[in-house]
Amino acid sequence: MNKRPLTYVLISAALFGISPPLAKLLTKNLPPVALAGFLYLGAFAGLSIYSVLRGIISSEKTKSANLNKGDFPWLFGAILSGGIIAPICLMFGLSRISGFTTSLLLNLEGIFTAIIAVIFFKENAGRRLWLALLCMTAAGIFLTWDSSQGKFNFLGPLLVTLSMIGWGIDNNLTRNISTRNPIQITRIKGLVSGLVSISLAYALGMHIQWDLNIVYALLLGSFSYGISLVFFIKALEGLGSFRTGMFFSLAPFIGAVTSLILLQEWIGWVMFPSVILTVAGAWLISTEEHSHVHRHQEVIHTHLHNHNDMHHFHEHTGNVHEPHVHEHRHLEEIHVHSHWPDTHHRHEHEPHQL
Repeated sequence: MNKRPLTYVLISAALFGISPPLAKLLTKNLPPVALAGFLYLGAFAGLSIYSVLRGIISSEKTKSANLNKGDFPWLFGAILSGGIIAPICLMFGLSRISGFTTSLLLNLEGIFTAIIAVIFFKENAGRRLWLALLCMTAAGIFLTWDSSQGKFNFLGPLLVTLSMIGWGIDNNLTRNISTRNPIQITRIKGLVSGLVSISLAYALGMHIQWDLNIVYALLLGSFSYGISLVFFIKALEGLGSFRTGMFFSLAPFIGAVTSLILLQEWIGWVMFPSVILTVAGAWLISTEEHSHVHRHQEVIHTHLHNHNDMHHFHEHTGNVHEPHVHEHRHLEEIHVHSHWPDTHHRHEHEPHQL
Protein backbone atom coordinates (compact mmCIF):
# COMPACT_ATOMS: atom_id res chain seq x y z
CA MET A 1 0.00 0.00 0.00
CA ASN A 2 1.26 3.47 -0.91
CA LYS A 3 1.31 5.38 2.38
CA ARG A 4 2.19 8.73 0.80
CA PRO A 5 -1.47 9.84 0.20
CA LEU A 6 -2.24 9.00 3.83
CA THR A 7 0.66 11.21 4.91
CA TYR A 8 -0.66 13.99 2.67
CA VAL A 9 -4.16 13.99 4.19
CA LEU A 10 -2.82 13.87 7.76
CA ILE A 11 -0.58 16.87 7.04
CA SER A 12 -3.54 18.67 5.47
CA ALA A 13 -5.74 17.94 8.50
CA ALA A 14 -3.02 19.03 10.91
CA LEU A 15 -2.38 22.31 9.08
CA PHE A 16 -6.08 23.16 9.02
CA GLY A 17 -6.72 21.86 12.53
CA ILE A 18 -4.20 24.15 14.20
CA SER A 19 -5.74 27.27 12.64
CA PRO A 20 -8.41 27.99 15.32
CA PRO A 21 -6.07 28.06 18.35
CA LEU A 22 -3.42 30.04 16.45
CA ALA A 23 -6.04 32.46 15.11
CA LYS A 24 -7.35 32.79 18.68
CA LEU A 25 -3.98 34.27 19.64
CA LEU A 26 -4.20 36.78 16.78
CA THR A 27 -7.71 37.99 17.70
CA LYS A 28 -6.13 39.87 20.61
CA ASN A 29 -4.30 42.24 18.27
CA LEU A 30 -6.25 42.23 15.00
CA PRO A 31 -9.94 43.08 14.39
CA PRO A 32 -11.86 39.91 13.44
CA VAL A 33 -12.91 41.27 10.04
CA ALA A 34 -9.34 42.22 9.14
CA LEU A 35 -7.96 38.94 10.49
CA ALA A 36 -10.34 36.98 8.24
CA GLY A 37 -9.08 39.03 5.29
CA PHE A 38 -5.40 38.49 6.04
CA LEU A 39 -5.91 34.75 6.47
CA TYR A 40 -7.42 34.51 2.98
CA LEU A 41 -4.79 36.77 1.48
CA GLY A 42 -2.26 34.40 3.02
CA ALA A 43 -3.97 31.48 1.29
CA PHE A 44 -3.71 33.35 -2.01
CA ALA A 45 -0.01 34.10 -1.41
CA GLY A 46 0.82 30.54 -0.36
CA LEU A 47 -0.86 28.96 -3.37
CA SER A 48 0.66 31.53 -5.72
CA ILE A 49 4.15 30.67 -4.48
CA TYR A 50 3.36 26.96 -4.81
CA SER A 51 2.12 27.44 -8.39
CA VAL A 52 5.25 29.35 -9.37
CA LEU A 53 7.57 26.79 -7.80
CA ARG A 54 5.67 23.91 -9.39
CA GLY A 55 6.00 25.60 -12.77
CA ILE A 56 9.77 25.98 -12.29
CA ILE A 57 10.41 22.48 -10.93
CA SER A 58 8.00 20.51 -13.12
CA SER A 59 7.45 20.81 -16.85
CA GLU A 60 4.08 19.01 -16.62
CA LYS A 61 0.97 20.91 -17.60
CA THR A 62 -1.79 21.42 -15.07
CA LYS A 63 -3.89 18.33 -14.43
CA SER A 64 -7.11 20.26 -13.88
CA ALA A 65 -9.50 22.07 -16.20
CA ASN A 66 -9.54 25.84 -15.76
CA LEU A 67 -12.63 27.93 -15.05
CA ASN A 68 -14.88 29.20 -17.83
CA LYS A 69 -17.48 31.98 -17.92
CA GLY A 70 -20.34 29.74 -16.83
CA ASP A 71 -18.51 28.89 -13.60
CA PHE A 72 -18.23 32.43 -12.22
CA PRO A 73 -21.76 32.77 -10.76
CA TRP A 74 -21.10 29.67 -8.64
CA LEU A 75 -17.67 31.01 -7.68
CA PHE A 76 -19.12 34.42 -6.73
CA GLY A 77 -21.65 32.77 -4.42
CA ALA A 78 -18.92 30.62 -2.87
CA ILE A 79 -16.72 33.67 -2.28
CA LEU A 80 -19.55 35.61 -0.63
CA SER A 81 -20.69 32.78 1.66
CA GLY A 82 -17.45 30.94 2.36
CA GLY A 83 -14.78 33.55 1.72
CA ILE A 84 -16.30 36.63 3.35
CA ILE A 85 -19.31 35.92 5.61
CA ALA A 86 -18.15 32.58 7.09
CA PRO A 87 -14.58 33.54 8.11
CA ILE A 88 -15.75 36.88 9.57
CA CYS A 89 -18.35 35.07 11.70
CA LEU A 90 -15.71 32.54 12.71
CA MET A 91 -13.23 35.21 13.84
CA PHE A 92 -15.92 37.08 15.80
CA GLY A 93 -16.99 33.81 17.43
CA LEU A 94 -13.40 32.82 18.14
CA SER A 95 -12.82 36.12 19.94
CA ARG A 96 -15.64 35.22 22.36
CA ILE A 97 -15.07 31.52 23.06
CA SER A 98 -12.16 29.14 23.50
CA GLY A 99 -10.12 27.66 20.68
CA PHE A 100 -11.10 24.23 22.03
CA THR A 101 -14.82 24.93 21.64
CA THR A 102 -14.32 26.46 18.19
CA SER A 103 -12.28 23.47 17.02
CA LEU A 104 -14.95 20.96 18.01
CA LEU A 105 -17.68 23.05 16.37
CA LEU A 106 -15.78 22.83 13.06
CA ASN A 107 -17.34 19.37 12.69
CA LEU A 108 -20.63 21.12 11.92
CA GLU A 109 -19.32 22.11 8.49
CA GLY A 110 -19.70 18.60 7.08
CA ILE A 111 -23.16 18.18 8.59
CA PHE A 112 -24.46 21.51 7.31
CA THR A 113 -22.96 20.76 3.90
CA ALA A 114 -25.01 17.56 3.78
CA ILE A 115 -28.21 19.15 5.12
CA ILE A 116 -28.07 22.04 2.63
CA ALA A 117 -27.48 19.52 -0.17
CA VAL A 118 -30.54 17.54 0.95
CA ILE A 119 -32.84 20.55 1.29
CA PHE A 120 -31.81 22.63 -1.72
CA PHE A 121 -30.15 20.15 -4.09
CA LYS A 122 -32.45 17.16 -3.43
CA GLU A 123 -29.71 14.75 -2.39
CA ASN A 124 -30.21 11.69 -0.25
CA ALA A 125 -30.01 11.68 3.55
CA GLY A 126 -29.75 8.49 5.56
CA ARG A 127 -30.48 7.98 9.24
CA ARG A 128 -26.80 8.45 10.11
CA LEU A 129 -26.87 12.06 8.93
CA TRP A 130 -29.78 12.97 11.23
CA LEU A 131 -28.22 11.08 14.13
CA ALA A 132 -24.96 12.95 13.50
CA LEU A 133 -26.88 16.24 13.56
CA LEU A 134 -28.50 15.23 16.85
CA CYS A 135 -25.11 14.38 18.40
CA MET A 136 -23.52 17.63 17.21
CA THR A 137 -26.48 19.70 18.40
CA ALA A 138 -26.19 18.14 21.85
CA ALA A 139 -22.43 18.74 21.82
CA GLY A 140 -23.01 22.35 20.80
CA ILE A 141 -25.38 22.87 23.75
CA PHE A 142 -22.72 21.57 26.14
CA LEU A 143 -20.13 23.83 24.52
CA THR A 144 -22.23 26.95 25.15
CA TRP A 145 -21.72 26.50 28.91
CA ASP A 146 -19.33 29.12 30.30
CA SER A 147 -17.85 27.60 33.46
CA SER A 148 -16.10 30.86 34.42
CA GLN A 149 -19.46 32.68 34.66
CA GLY A 150 -21.63 29.72 35.53
CA LYS A 151 -24.10 30.32 32.68
CA PHE A 152 -24.73 29.55 29.04
CA ASN A 153 -23.00 31.77 26.47
CA PHE A 154 -24.79 31.34 23.15
CA LEU A 155 -23.34 34.23 21.14
CA GLY A 156 -19.86 32.80 20.48
CA PRO A 157 -20.99 29.27 19.51
CA LEU A 158 -23.84 30.78 17.45
CA LEU A 159 -21.36 32.86 15.42
CA VAL A 160 -19.17 29.80 14.81
CA THR A 161 -22.26 27.80 13.81
CA LEU A 162 -23.22 30.55 11.34
CA SER A 163 -19.73 30.32 9.86
CA MET A 164 -20.17 26.55 9.42
CA ILE A 165 -23.47 27.18 7.62
CA GLY A 166 -21.65 29.67 5.38
CA TRP A 167 -18.99 27.10 4.54
CA GLY A 168 -21.71 24.50 4.00
CA ILE A 169 -23.26 26.79 1.38
CA ASP A 170 -19.78 27.40 -0.06
CA ASN A 171 -19.14 23.66 -0.37
CA ASN A 172 -22.41 23.05 -2.20
CA LEU A 173 -21.82 25.92 -4.62
CA THR A 174 -18.18 24.99 -5.17
CA ARG A 175 -19.17 21.40 -5.93
CA ASN A 176 -20.81 22.68 -9.11
CA ILE A 177 -17.34 23.73 -10.29
CA SER A 178 -15.42 20.99 -8.49
CA THR A 179 -14.15 19.56 -11.78
CA ARG A 180 -12.18 22.78 -12.34
CA ASN A 181 -8.69 23.62 -11.14
CA PRO A 182 -9.03 23.76 -7.29
CA ILE A 183 -5.87 25.83 -6.86
CA GLN A 184 -7.12 28.41 -9.37
CA ILE A 185 -10.47 28.53 -7.55
CA THR A 186 -8.84 28.97 -4.14
CA ARG A 187 -6.42 31.63 -5.36
CA ILE A 188 -9.29 33.71 -6.75
CA LYS A 189 -11.33 33.16 -3.60
CA GLY A 190 -8.37 34.06 -1.39
CA LEU A 191 -7.52 37.26 -3.25
CA VAL A 192 -11.08 38.57 -3.59
CA SER A 193 -12.17 37.55 -0.09
CA GLY A 194 -9.04 38.99 1.50
CA LEU A 195 -9.28 42.36 -0.23
CA VAL A 196 -13.02 42.69 0.44
CA SER A 197 -12.69 41.83 4.14
CA ILE A 198 -9.78 44.20 4.73
CA SER A 199 -11.57 46.98 2.85
CA LEU A 200 -14.68 46.30 4.95
CA ALA A 201 -12.62 46.57 8.14
CA TYR A 202 -11.38 50.01 7.08
CA ALA A 203 -14.90 51.08 6.03
CA LEU A 204 -16.20 50.13 9.49
CA GLY A 205 -13.48 52.24 11.12
CA MET A 206 -11.58 49.31 12.60
CA HIS A 207 -8.01 50.12 13.55
CA ILE A 208 -5.42 47.87 11.89
CA GLN A 209 -1.93 48.06 13.28
CA TRP A 210 0.57 47.04 10.63
CA ASP A 211 3.02 44.95 12.63
CA LEU A 212 4.24 41.36 12.92
CA ASN A 213 0.74 40.13 13.72
CA ILE A 214 -0.20 40.70 10.08
CA VAL A 215 2.80 38.64 8.97
CA TYR A 216 1.72 35.86 11.34
CA ALA A 217 -1.83 35.99 9.95
CA LEU A 218 -0.56 35.77 6.37
CA LEU A 219 1.69 32.82 7.27
CA LEU A 220 -1.15 31.05 9.08
CA GLY A 221 -3.46 31.56 6.10
CA SER A 222 -0.83 30.38 3.61
CA PHE A 223 -0.30 27.10 5.45
CA SER A 224 -3.68 26.36 7.10
CA TYR A 225 -5.88 27.48 4.20
CA GLY A 226 -3.51 27.36 1.23
CA ILE A 227 -0.85 24.67 1.52
CA SER A 228 -3.33 22.49 3.40
CA LEU A 229 -5.43 22.42 0.22
CA VAL A 230 -2.43 21.30 -1.86
CA PHE A 231 -1.89 18.28 0.39
CA PHE A 232 -5.64 17.60 0.42
CA ILE A 233 -5.71 17.49 -3.40
CA LYS A 234 -2.70 15.19 -3.49
CA ALA A 235 -4.43 12.88 -1.01
CA LEU A 236 -7.57 12.84 -3.17
CA GLU A 237 -5.58 11.44 -6.07
CA GLY A 238 -4.39 8.45 -4.04
CA LEU A 239 -7.22 7.82 -1.56
CA GLY A 240 -10.38 9.06 -3.25
CA SER A 241 -12.87 11.51 -1.77
CA PHE A 242 -14.46 9.15 0.77
CA ARG A 243 -11.29 8.04 2.57
CA THR A 244 -9.72 11.48 2.28
CA GLY A 245 -12.79 13.02 3.91
CA MET A 246 -12.71 10.45 6.71
CA PHE A 247 -9.08 11.16 7.59
CA PHE A 248 -9.51 14.92 7.19
CA SER A 249 -12.28 14.79 9.83
CA LEU A 250 -9.42 14.50 12.35
CA ALA A 251 -8.71 18.23 11.86
CA PRO A 252 -11.15 19.54 14.52
CA PHE A 253 -9.76 17.13 17.10
CA ILE A 254 -6.20 18.14 16.25
CA GLY A 255 -7.30 21.74 16.85
CA ALA A 256 -8.90 20.82 20.17
CA VAL A 257 -5.74 19.10 21.43
CA THR A 258 -3.61 22.01 20.20
CA SER A 259 -5.84 24.43 22.13
CA LEU A 260 -5.41 22.43 25.33
CA ILE A 261 -1.62 22.40 24.93
CA LEU A 262 -0.96 25.84 23.44
CA LEU A 263 -3.65 27.95 25.08
CA GLN A 264 -3.92 25.80 28.22
CA GLU A 265 -7.68 26.08 28.03
CA TRP A 266 -9.89 24.20 30.43
CA ILE A 267 -13.61 24.77 29.97
CA GLY A 268 -14.72 22.43 32.72
CA TRP A 269 -16.62 19.16 32.83
CA VAL A 270 -18.51 19.94 29.61
CA MET A 271 -15.37 19.01 27.68
CA PHE A 272 -15.96 15.30 28.19
CA PRO A 273 -19.56 14.88 26.95
CA SER A 274 -18.95 17.37 24.12
CA VAL A 275 -15.91 15.40 22.89
CA ILE A 276 -17.79 12.08 23.08
CA LEU A 277 -20.79 13.47 21.19
CA THR A 278 -18.57 15.17 18.59
CA VAL A 279 -16.63 11.97 17.94
CA ALA A 280 -19.91 10.09 17.57
CA GLY A 281 -21.24 12.70 15.13
CA ALA A 282 -18.06 12.70 13.05
CA TRP A 283 -18.07 8.89 12.92
CA LEU A 284 -21.73 8.73 11.87
CA ILE A 285 -21.38 11.23 9.03
CA SER A 286 -18.16 9.67 7.73
CA THR A 287 -19.41 6.07 7.70
CA GLU A 288 -22.77 6.59 6.01
CA GLU A 289 -23.22 4.26 3.02
CA HIS A 290 -25.59 4.64 0.10
CA SER A 291 -26.27 2.09 -2.64
CA HIS A 292 -29.08 1.53 -5.15
CA VAL A 293 -29.80 1.11 -8.87
CA HIS A 294 -29.13 4.45 -10.54
CA ARG A 295 -29.00 5.80 -14.07
CA HIS A 296 -26.19 7.90 -15.58
CA GLN A 297 -27.39 10.14 -18.41
CA GLU A 298 -25.12 10.52 -21.44
CA VAL A 299 -22.86 13.52 -20.96
CA ILE A 300 -19.75 15.11 -22.47
CA HIS A 301 -17.54 17.09 -20.09
CA THR A 302 -13.97 17.85 -19.01
CA HIS A 303 -12.47 17.18 -15.60
CA LEU A 304 -9.58 15.54 -13.74
CA HIS A 305 -10.00 11.73 -13.75
CA ASN A 306 -8.28 8.38 -14.09
CA HIS A 307 -9.54 4.98 -15.25
CA ASN A 308 -9.55 3.22 -11.89
CA ASP A 309 -13.20 3.93 -11.15
CA MET A 310 -16.46 2.67 -12.68
CA HIS A 311 -17.15 5.66 -14.89
CA HIS A 312 -14.19 6.19 -17.22
CA PHE A 313 -13.72 3.36 -19.70
CA HIS A 314 -12.88 5.40 -22.81
CA GLU A 315 -9.67 4.76 -24.73
CA HIS A 316 -6.79 7.09 -25.49
CA THR A 317 -3.01 7.10 -25.50
CA GLY A 318 -0.96 7.59 -22.35
CA ASN A 319 -1.11 6.15 -18.84
CA VAL A 320 -4.84 5.86 -18.12
CA HIS A 321 -4.19 5.13 -14.43
CA GLU A 322 -2.58 8.53 -13.80
CA PRO A 323 -4.88 11.56 -13.19
CA HIS A 324 -5.36 13.51 -16.44
CA VAL A 325 -7.70 16.01 -18.09
CA HIS A 326 -9.44 15.95 -21.46
CA GLU A 327 -12.94 16.15 -22.90
CA HIS A 328 -14.62 12.74 -22.79
CA ARG A 329 -18.04 11.18 -23.26
CA HIS A 330 -20.00 9.12 -20.72
CA LEU A 331 -22.55 6.84 -22.37
CA GLU A 332 -25.88 6.22 -20.65
CA GLU A 333 -25.51 3.48 -18.03
CA ILE A 334 -27.59 1.82 -15.32
CA HIS A 335 -25.80 -0.01 -12.50
CA VAL A 336 -25.57 -0.56 -8.73
CA HIS A 337 -22.73 0.32 -6.37
CA SER A 338 -22.07 2.30 -3.20
CA HIS A 339 -21.67 5.96 -4.03
CA TRP A 340 -21.60 9.49 -2.70
CA PRO A 341 -23.18 12.60 -4.32
CA ASP A 342 -20.08 13.40 -6.35
CA THR A 343 -19.65 14.67 -9.92
CA HIS A 344 -21.17 11.49 -11.39
CA HIS A 345 -23.93 10.90 -8.80
CA ARG A 346 -26.25 13.89 -8.57
CA HIS A 347 -29.45 12.06 -9.38
CA GLU A 348 -32.82 12.24 -7.65
CA HIS A 349 -34.00 9.45 -5.34
CA GLU A 350 -37.21 7.62 -4.69
CA PRO A 351 -38.35 7.70 -1.01
CA HIS A 352 -37.20 4.11 -0.43
CA GLN A 353 -33.70 4.98 -1.67
CA LEU A 354 -32.98 7.77 0.85
